[in-house]
Amino acid sequence: MATRRAFLQSAVLAASALPVRAARTYATGRPPLADRRFTSDAVEAKIQAVKKRIADPELAWMFENCFPNTLDTTVRTGELDGKPDTFVITGDINAMWLRDSAAQVWPYLPLAKDDARLKTMLAGVVNRQARCVRIDPYANAFNFGATGSEWSGDHTRMKPELHERKWEIDSLCYTIRLAHGYWKATGDGSCFDPAWRQSAALIVKTFREQQRFHDHGPYSFQRTTENPSDSLPQGGYGNPTRPRGMIHSAFRPSDDACIFPFLIPSNLFAVTSLEQLAEIYTSALSDRSFADGCRELAAEVRKGIAAWATGLHGRHGEIYAFEADGYGNQLFMDDGNAPSLLSLPYLGCCGIDDPLYQRTRAFVLSDDNPYFYRGAAGEGLGGPHSGLEMIWPLGIITRALTTRDEKEIAACLATLKATHADTGFMHESFFRNDPSRYTRKWFAWANTLFGELILRVLDAHSSLLAG
Repeated sequence: MATRRAFLQSAVLAASALPVRAARTYATGRPPLADRRFTSDAVEAKIQAVKKRIADPELAWMFENCFPNTLDTTVRTGELDGKPDTFVITGDINAMWLRDSAAQVWPYLPLAKDDARLKTMLAGVVNRQARCVRIDPYANAFNFGATGSEWSGDHTRMKPELHERKWEIDSLCYTIRLAHGYWKATGDGSCFDPAWRQSAALIVKTFREQQRFHDHGPYSFQRTTENPSDSLPQGGYGNPTRPRGMIHSAFRPSDDACIFPFLIPSNLFAVTSLEQLAEIYTSALSDRSFADGCRELAAEVRKGIAAWATGLHGRHGEIYAFEADGYGNQLFMDDGNAPSLLSLPYLGCCGIDDPLYQRTRAFVLSDDNPYFYRGAAGEGLGGPHSGLEMIWPLGIITRALTTRDEKEIAACLATLKATHADTGFMHESFFRNDPSRYTRKWFAWANTLFGELILRVLDAHSSLLAG
């Protein structure tokens, strides 16, 4: 508690002490109009309306750069099989991650009703993701076509359409989340055609296979590499587990290998996603049999979580573990990616005020979490992927999205403002003592999520941005 108070106090003081830079000219970081990959009238109108409500010109500039970054730089639209088709790269890697692409376009959903082109583009992402699942439900990242990739030599069932084949539960969860969110935002169920339903059935089948009640299932993965987190032990199946109803994940959202295959944030996300899939099949498709199967699977995963996903921490009491193996072994940490333990309310997996979540959150944002860092540049969640002492803006943004405490939100905004290294964009990570040392200059997910944060703050805590 003392460290949290120190963070809030120091960050708020730092924000108030920042030099007044209103006289500076903030040149846009966006590509020229002719070079933008996609333009939405509704998004452009939202940018102008929001900028007028932000008193701080630097934050307004950051929002203008970040919020449309996915549309400006990563979207490739077209038509495939007579349907809208949208391929979304992650940024500086020319491939489409199911997780990243779903998260990148998520903040545009509320604007789709006011912009037919935007709605079609979003429908295209739903269609493309469903197509990717049909190609291989175990893959995390895909090429635009059958071009092959640098990872074609991985010891797994690679196909030329795949960029990478790391099995991550959240890839399929994000696919469901986007389809459900699109339907709820637009009322359009036309995407739920036979091809999409085939993909949904594959998702449920894959989740079932990875409960591993009878065998390892069809997926294994190994890579010839000097980095142990890029490959799986035990013949490519991961460390041993005892089946408990939860779903095994080979890799985390960071694309790092799991230590214990029951990745708890992703299993909680799977429960939420299966309930969303059941809602689609009940209300939009009138298929109660399939919906009941989704709910049955969700209940099995939920039961396993209740019995094996929490543990008694010596300082924080009963909290969620990050990973478990079903034998009683657990890993206590959290990661700056999402799904994470910190992100659970944002993803609809629990309420912000849930006592178990609040205890877990206190652990995550403390020195008891080995991947929570403090330094001269700020504090926040990191993770093994970018190395020690590297803080992820995604984690800082998620922290602000999962609290009602205005001082905490203000502190997060101050840290984000102080650590973009004068680029006006978010990065994958930055060194805790020097934000000019960062990874991934072009990381569209972090940019768009920052835009979503600004919109949420304006909606619920507008005084923080009004000056």
